Amino acid sequence: MQVTAPLGVFDSGIGGLTVAAALMRRLPGEALAYLGDTARVPYGTKSPEVIRRYALRCAQFLVGQGAKLVVIACNTASACAVDVVRDTLDMPVVGVIEPGAALAARTTKNGRVGVIGTESTINSGSYQRALAAHDPHIDVLTAACPLFVPLAEEGLAGHHATRLLAEEYLRPLVARGIDTLVLGCTHYPLLVPVIADVCGSGVTIVNSADAVAEAVATKVGASGGGHPRHRFYATDVSDRVKRVGGAFLGSVLEHVELVDL
Repeated sequence: MQVTAPLGVFDSGIGGLTVAAALMRRLPGEALAYLGDTARVPYGTKSPEVIRRYALRCAQFLVGQGAKLVVIACNTASACAVDVVRDTLDMPVVGVIEPGAALAARTTKNGRVGVIGTESTINSGSYQRALAAHDPHIDVLTAACPLFVPLAEEGLAGHHATRLLAEEYLRPLVARGIDTLVLGCTHYPLLVPVIADVCGSGVTIVNSADAVAEAVATKVGASGGGHPRHRFYATDVSDRVKRVGGAFLGSVLEHVELVDL
């Protein structure tokens, strides 16, 4: 692989910047090209055919930017489109579901794994199938947590309402004995403190973003050197995209280039 070529990352919006941040931590010498399809977000309300079409356009845009590998940093697109993107591109393609499921399967001690995500991700059954592929005896317990996304985007991780919702969403999973919890949405890492507190010390939190970064590291090998240049693109650029995106990235998002897919 060409050392100077960037890692391509795309998401339906800005949540995938948590994956970008994990990649930057794990592979500090690698350049990134990130695309947020903010004009079409959310993908979860779209048909599988439309999601596949959008995902292919995003992936092909990143290829046009010289990407040597593509990360689908979107649970919905990973569930619906990872196979078609892999079949179309002549390069490695990494989704967010398989790495998170693989890490959870290795982590659990009692075989009870919780998965939280948006309604579309949970209803797709993708994590359930991925976990079963690693160990058919794993008991997968799921919960849709739709209100976690706006709370994360509004920076309300420490708000009392977030704590109440976390208890509502998570207590049933804890009561059923999970010892591992997969964050099946790229927004959820921003809520880790309250999620971990509600679940308690007996539950290990699996951040799919970190698992994806490890999976990418195995494919690209040694990280590049120097000071890589990261580029950020979006199909709709607003002050909100920059403000909220900076919170997800963990650093100031100074320049986002508008692109038309």
